Formats: sequence, C-alpha cells, structure tokens
Amino acid sequence: MSNYQTSKEYKIFNNSCYGLSELKNNSIEAVITDPPYGISYQNNYWDKDLPNKKIWQDCLRVLKPGSFGAVFSSIRLMHRLMVDIEDSSFIIKDVMFWVYLNGMPKSRDVALEIDKELKVESKKVGTYKYVQGYKKNGADSYKNGREKDKLEPSSELGNLYKGSGLGIKPAYEPIILIQKPTEQNATVAQNIIKYGTGALNIEQTRIPYEKGEAKVGHNPHPNGRVASNILRTDEFKDGYDKFFLVPKVRQHAEEFNNHPTLKPIEIMHHLVKLLTWENQTVLDPFMGSGSTGISSLILNRKFYGYELDKDYFHIAEKRITNIVKDLSIPTLFEPQTKYKTNKKNGF
Repeated sequence: MSNYQTSKEYKIFNNSCYGLSELKNNSIEAVITDPPYGISYQNNYWDKDLPNKKIWQDCLRVLKPGSFGAVFSSIRLMHRLMVDIEDSSFIIKDVMFWVYLNGMPKSRDVALEIDKELKVESKKVGTYKYVQGYKKNGADSYKNGREKDKLEPSSELGNLYKGSGLGIKPAYEPIILIQKPTEQNATVAQNIIKYGTGALNIEQTRIPYEKGEAKVGHNPHPNGRVASNILRTDEFKDGYDKFFLVPKVRQHAEEFNNHPTLKPIEIMHHLVKLLTWENQTVLDPFMGSGSTGISSLILNRKFYGYELDKDYFHIAEKRITNIVKDLSIPTLFEPQTKYKTNKKNGF
C-alpha cells in the first residue's frame, strides 16, 4: 500500500511531520492539532515527550500570514508548549477551555502507603471489582474479573491522611489559540484581501439560542451568541449551557477506532469553522485517527494530515474514506504514488 492516500480534497501521510517537506510556503489557512502532551498518557510511547519545537517553525513556514491555529494541550505542560510555540514566532491569542464531566483523577490512596511504610497492616473493610485509576491502553470496562480487598488505614498517621491523594479530578482541556503574524506593514483588511486569512469566522460559530429563549441585549443577533473561550460538548443543565454548549453533530459509531484521546466531533467542527472558511485548507501534523480531517471534509474544507503510527494512520485512512463515500466527493483517489519518508526531517 502507498504511504499516502490522495484526492482533490485531502492528502494524508504515514510519516513524520517534521519538515512538512511536501507543503509549500504560505499555502495553508489553518493548523488544528492534538500533539503529544508529554505526560505518558496511559503509558503510550508517543506521549512521552512534547513535540520538538521544530514542528511549530515548520507550521509557521507553510501557513499563510494571518492564519490561525488551535493546539490541544495538557494542563500540566501547557506552559512549556506555549513557550515553544511563541519562540517559533507565533502569537498566543487565547486559551480555550474544553470543559467536560468524565475526567478521571490520576491519584492513589496515600494513607495506605503510609501504613505500608510504617509496616502496619491496613484493615480490610470489604471487597470491590472496579479498578482504581485507569488501565494501561484504556478499557471498555473498569471492573476486574476477581475481587480485591477494600482497605482502610490502621496507623494513627494513616488515619490522619485518610482520603488524601495526589490529584484532583480534571474537568477541562486547554486548546491554545495561536496566530501567524499578518504580513508586515499590512492592515488586517489588506492581509485578508491578499491571503484570505487574518480573522476568525465568528458568524459561523455562534452559539444558538435555546428553544423558547427570549433574545437578550439591545441588538441581539438572529443566529445566537458569540462563542466564548469556554466550550462544552455535554449538557450541564446549570443555566449556562446557552453560553457555552456547541451544537451537537450526528456521528456514526466506529467500533474499529481505538484511539485513546479521540476528540468529540462537535469540538472539531467548532474549531474548523472558527479558524477557516469553505474551500480553505486545514493542516493537522499529529493526525491520530483523523478527526480534524473528518470535520474539515464535512465542512467543505481541504485537508492535509500526518501520522507516524501505522495503526492510527490506517484508522484515519478508513474513517476519511468512509466519510468521503458518504459525502459523494468526486474523484476520490488519484493514482497512488509511492512516497518514501524523508528521514532527514524525522525525529
């Protein structure tokens, strides 16, 4: 099989993104990507380090002046990633918070460790089958096949620290909003006229009014509120969904997709619409299972994606092929050409 698949609408590469040697200078309108976080998420090999900052320099080269980008990150190392991006001459515009309900704290029972260190036997108070914490590579079920003892501390010091842990429940994921500077000495209007970049697509990302909600403000917009830097994909029913809940998107079930950090299609749709207009091109240098490409194609954008892991590349390839068939995009595949990875650009 070829190392890349191509059509008039998209091109995806199964090789290192470093160098982006296949892409021309000033040819891309937006970058939307979920790079490695450097936190060894579920002990996956590809998440042990932050990306080499060279990729942000490469993205700067291929993006048109004034282009925007959205970069997912972890809370713990967001500041390091932002420094790398800013050092590559991007402007940090904002940080959006994708808020969710199903975060899992990475913690453990410190009180029991104190007992163990003091060589005191913790007392058994019951049994359980669920897994405390997460399983390596994720899981469909967080239950064990066998029971485990439920323990409580016995030592005086252990009881003092009963219920303590090492982390709180995560409830948001940061998305760094960045921009390549507009052309030197050009106004925003001049930059848009020349390159089609330099502004955010506010009109297409408004949060619709709730059903039956009275319009508010002295001059309410018929399409809803301006989207904020707080984004929700789950209904909290706390009275604030009308400000933050991005519209739902119908999505097919994909049993073959086992990527552990899959992003909701609603978030990807929102970002694609915010950063681009129809017929513009989106780049994802860390494509994973292809969610950025899916949203780009559905929303009538062109797409370039890179993924080094062969398994995830094939998942992305299958997902994108399926969506292209659903959309009836003409001339699905042009003749395939064997592509060899440029090892000089790999890391």
